[in-house]
Amino acid sequence: MPFARPTPFELRERLAAEIQAALPGADARQRRSVEEVMVRLTAIAANDLHGHLGWAAEQLLPDTAETELLDRHGAIWGIGRRPAAPARGPLSLVGTAGTIIPAGTEFRRADDARYTLDAAVNLVAGLGTGQVTAVAGGLAGNAAAAQSLSPIAPVIGLTSASIAAPGLTGGLDVEDDATLRGRIIARIQTPPSGGTREDYLAWALAVPGVERAFVFAPHVGLGTVGVVILAPGGALPSAGLVAAVQAALDARRPVTALVTAFAPPTLSVPVTLTLSPDTAELRAAVTAGLASFFATEAAPGETLRRSRLSEAISGVAGEAWHGLTAPSADVVPGATQLPILGTVTFA
Repeated sequence: MPFARPTPFELRERLAAEIQAALPGADARQRRSVEEVMVRLTAIAANDLHGHLGWAAEQLLPDTAETELLDRHGAIWGIGRRPAAPARGPLSLVGTAGTIIPAGTEFRRADDARYTLDAAVNLVAGLGTGQVTAVAGGLAGNAAAAQSLSPIAPVIGLTSASIAAPGLTGGLDVEDDATLRGRIIARIQTPPSGGTREDYLAWALAVPGVERAFVFAPHVGLGTVGVVILAPGGALPSAGLVAAVQAALDARRPVTALVTAFAPPTLSVPVTLTLSPDTAELRAAVTAGLASFFATEAAPGETLRRSRLSEAISGVAGEAWHGLTAPSADVVPGATQLPILGTVTFA
């Protein structure tokens, strides 16, 4: 049966009763008596010990362990916390023709986020494009295209610098406790078995930048395995992330298996609906809710239920009722196709 931790009052009452039983005539409940002071001090110490033991008990298992000891649990099972990853992307440079912007040149964003140029760039005809990497890892380093960056130190011949399409991407924060805890528990419940579906999932999810993974076996024939990966927020993975996952899988796959990691082909799903109340604010909220629904529920090769889509719209705060015109039926993607949100039209 579970242990019922005594409250501080219950501890004082137990101690007072013990003192009165051992010392007839003593009143451990009399305010400011020696016995009462002893009872209070002992109860405080006992309560602290109960608290420490309760905390220590929670650290024994990974489902309740706190951050520091959760990392130790992970290390025992060979699972490390995924580190923060820096954002990377293209930077458009404008200046005097023939100017060379040296590698390592540091730029800053308006909020003081810092980026360094990966390789030297020669401004041919006054224009050039280079790759920059965020100095610090994390989501904060991601940036949309067209944002301006300024060099930390003046660069002779450089007029302006702005982020080129598709922007700076790939920045990730350190893996949070909930995600790490889930991977540790999955490792305990499904130990490696020499190349099972769960093994490929675990190997792919261990790569920084992979939020979801899906295994298709056989993929294109006997002995082939396809591993589809998605980046945080349900985004399609970059070529670099796909290459990193492929390398991780090649290092651990059975020698007889042919494994391919890839980004899924997409199936755009236009959504048409009527909305009440039909306001700009509610339209924006519904669009955001639909984007979140596709990011968390859409999976490669799996049917996207129209009823679940309608439910996501109904769950938006402020929605009174809606009529969903398109899609008119469940969305059935191809074998590895990923349904993504298309144009949202409010009729």
